[in-house]
Amino acid sequence: MAAKTLDLEGAKSAKIGVIEDADYGRQAVHDVVVAMRANRRSGSANTKTRGEVAATGKKPFRQKGTGRARQGGNASPIHRGGGVAFGPRPRDYSKKVTKATKRLAFSKALSSRIAEGDVLTVADFSIADGKTKSFAKEVGSLAPEAKRVLIVGNDFSNETFLAGRNVQSAQLISAHEVNTEQLLHYSKIIVVEGALETLAARTSN
Repeated sequence: MAAKTLDLEGAKSAKIGVIEDADYGRQAVHDVVVAMRANRRSGSANTKTRGEVAATGKKPFRQKGTGRARQGGNASPIHRGGGVAFGPRPRDYSKKVTKATKRLAFSKALSSRIAEGDVLTVADFSIADGKTKSFAKEVGSLAPEAKRVLIVGNDFSNETFLAGRNVQSAQLISAHEVNTEQLLHYSKIIVVEGALETLAARTSN
C-alpha cells in the first residue's frame, strides 16, 4: 500500500474543519493539553502531620530546669520520626475544559499537522499475519524517516493490533478516540481513508 500526503485542499474536500489562521485556536490547544496532563496526575502524595504520627503523648522531659528548649511531645516536626510541617496532602489536580474548547483544539492541532505535511493517507492498513516484523516493515515503508508514527482508522483487525502492540514507536488508535495531545506528539500521522469522515465529524462546528 502507498501513502499520499494530505494537504489543506484535500482536507477541505474531505470536509475536515481546517483552521488556516495561524493564531486562532492556539490557546485552546494549550488549555486542552495542560488539562489532559493535569488530569493524569494522581494527587496521592501524602505526609502525616504531628497529630497523625504514631508517637506517645508523653512529655519527653520536664518543663524547667534542664537548660533545654521546652518540648511538649515527640511528634513535633523537629524530631526524627515526627510529623511533617507543610508536607504534601492528597489533592485533585484535574482541570475542566468545555466541549467547544476541546473541539477547537482538536481542529487546530489537526489543521497544523496537515499544513506541515505530516498527515498521510492510505486506502487501508492491515497486517494479515499478525507479526511484529511485518508491522514494522509496513510502517517503515509508509513513513521511512519518522521516529514516532500514529495510525488512525475506524477499526483494525485483531491481527493488526497483535502485530503492532510491541512496536513502541507506533500506535494504532481509533478515529473516535484520538486526541489533541496525540496529534501533536507523533512525527507522522497515517490516516486510513475510511476514517476521514469520522475526523471531519469531530472538527465540524
